[in-house]
Amino acid sequence: MLLRSLCLTSALALTAGHAAAEMNFNRIASFPVVKNMAAGEDTKRETSPEIIAATADGMTLVYTDSPLGVLGRIDITDPTNPKPLGNIALSGEPTSVGVLGDIAIVGVNTSESYTAPSGSLQAIRIKDGTVAASCDLGGQPDSVAIAPDASFVSVAIENERDEDLGDGRTGQMPAGMLAMVDLKDGNLACDTLRMVDMTGLAEVSPEDPEPEYVSINALGETVVTLQENNHMVVVSKDGEIISHFSTGAVDLTGIDATDERGALIFTESQAGRLREPDAVAWIDDNHFATANEGDMDGGSRGWTIFHKDGTVVYESGTDFEKAIIQIGHYPDKRSDSKGVEPESVTFATFNGTPYVFVGAERASVVGVYDVTNPAAPVLKQLLPSGVGPEGYVAIPDRNLLVSANEKDLIEDGGARAHVMLFEYQDAPATYPHLTSEGADELIGWGAISGMVADKDGIVWAVNDSFYGFQPSIFKIDTTQTPARIVDVIRVTRNGAPAQKLDLEGITLDGKGGFYVASEGRTERLIPHAIYHVQANGAIKNLKGEFGIPAELAAVEKRFGFEGITKIGDTLWMAVQREWKDDPADHVKLVSYNLETKEWGAVHYPKAKPDTGWVGLSEIVAHGDWVYIVERDNQHDHRAVTKKIYRVPASEMVPAPLGSELPVVSKVLVRDLLADLTGTGGYVLDKVEGLAIFEDGTAFFSTDNDGVDDHSGETMFVNIGNIEPAAN
Repeated sequence: MLLRSLCLTSALALTAGHAAAEMNFNRIASFPVVKNMAAGEDTKRETSPEIIAATADGMTLVYTDSPLGVLGRIDITDPTNPKPLGNIALSGEPTSVGVLGDIAIVGVNTSESYTAPSGSLQAIRIKDGTVAASCDLGGQPDSVAIAPDASFVSVAIENERDEDLGDGRTGQMPAGMLAMVDLKDGNLACDTLRMVDMTGLAEVSPEDPEPEYVSINALGETVVTLQENNHMVVVSKDGEIISHFSTGAVDLTGIDATDERGALIFTESQAGRLREPDAVAWIDDNHFATANEGDMDGGSRGWTIFHKDGTVVYESGTDFEKAIIQIGHYPDKRSDSKGVEPESVTFATFNGTPYVFVGAERASVVGVYDVTNPAAPVLKQLLPSGVGPEGYVAIPDRNLLVSANEKDLIEDGGARAHVMLFEYQDAPATYPHLTSEGADELIGWGAISGMVADKDGIVWAVNDSFYGFQPSIFKIDTTQTPARIVDVIRVTRNGAPAQKLDLEGITLDGKGGFYVASEGRTERLIPHAIYHVQANGAIKNLKGEFGIPAELAAVEKRFGFEGITKIGDTLWMAVQREWKDDPADHVKLVSYNLETKEWGAVHYPKAKPDTGWVGLSEIVAHGDWVYIVERDNQHDHRAVTKKIYRVPASEMVPAPLGSELPVVSKVLVRDLLADLTGTGGYVLDKVEGLAIFEDGTAFFSTDNDGVDDHSGETMFVNIGNIEPAAN
């Protein structure tokens, strides 16, 4: 009988704010793996932690790093402060690793070509990197698993296809297989190497099985995913095939199946999507879980629990993806392909509760499921991971879960690859900070930029140009924990979506509507502008758009309005970076008087960047002060400037454009670096939103770039009363 989770609210029912007696996984540290590289090398070469394992005492992590061709090591004696132990150079590309005592069992790919695959299984001493044994596998190894009783190792010999040959289809020789090697006295016994033939089993390319992932249960049975073949095989410890079956297909409804339209629309369907599972993990001696990533033809956006006889016991369908949508991690650019793309899965028991951990590669999320009843898993948490979670290791004896996140954004100047540590705690969950769970209908969101506080704990926020075909204003209830998006207003012009806006700021008009600032794109002939938006989202015809005057247009650059606020009858907009006529490290705060229609400006002195650039990203008037968010464009351990300053409102006296502009003074209010690492993650680059309530309570938010080359994480943080202390 096929059972599915029926309640989306179970996804986040036990998140932050619930009783501390409820056990939760919370992130406690993030380790940038560039720390294992030599000084100088770390800024030039890609690094990528993929498959990860731990020593028996749980004090050392080892991970494969394919781009560097090394095995990385991390000291987690203090899990809140991981320390580098350096890299071990290998003779080829490491593909997978397991640990036996003080020995790492590593699959090493040495293939010269797709048609001449080769590789070895190596036993490497973790302490000094010496090779204790090496078995020639005669093919390209992928996944490695060590039997629970440490009697043997199974290796998926994939012999992967060339995706640029023959339309990337399977049917490219040589075929893959399963390799099995005994372990004796804690080392590889290469003379026991045996191969299990898997040809002729699958309906898809039976002549060319491509084993992807292996897992071994307490009975010594190895389950193997044949991803591109959409097939599973269960093999006894003696190498006999016990069962094999197609993993089948799933009909998907209520999804976004259209790419590159800049809008989140979950009304579409995909019928008969092949599961094509990647990772697999045994739950008990009869059931295993698969992460249905897809590769060649499939990808069902979810995960499945099978009985080893092939019966589907549980299918997540779209429930996993929908829960991810609610926390703002949906990767819209993957909509026409595999959506959130579940790729990895592992199993462990913590404090008596059996859990399956499912990693969504494109959403950078780890789903935590209680599988006490394998037919009815319960989604307990969604954990924020680094970009592209690939491998996990659970260390129940230390209450630790570790994720290896393979994506290194060195070429784009983005976040570097990280290993993240989570602790199973008697404490409330610390993530998500913001969700749309519990709304009347599924609300997708992301790329939160400007914000403004209203009454009764309501914050209004806008999304930026990533969703340029669906500009939106979100109503956020901050009285709930986590804060919740309870409604959304779509911004329209003449009854249609006001396309191509880049909303970077919002303020109240005092009459139930809003003024929003849109950052222009001069190279695309999209102007910097202000729009007056009514309560229903409609831009007021003719009188609702305020383009910048000629004096500003003559000196404008690509980086424009980032935030808008209102003081009396005057709107003030922060310009992110210098325009053509600005002195170095000075930017304009531009004014527009709604009554006189006059434009003006003052100069704001911003920080000189250590690396990259520094700009403004928000402006909020409150009481006798105007608050400015100043940030650099740096991520993680390289970040320096993420700060809130205040300027006396009395100095906000605009001079005419084209004249010498007065320079306002500023006082530091808060350095946000500690806040940005307060939940164990790395520093996110884009602090974009600031909202201050009448009583001085302030919230800041980060922009997750629509989960495009980004972890998808959004921080929405209450930093308390921001007003200066009384004298």
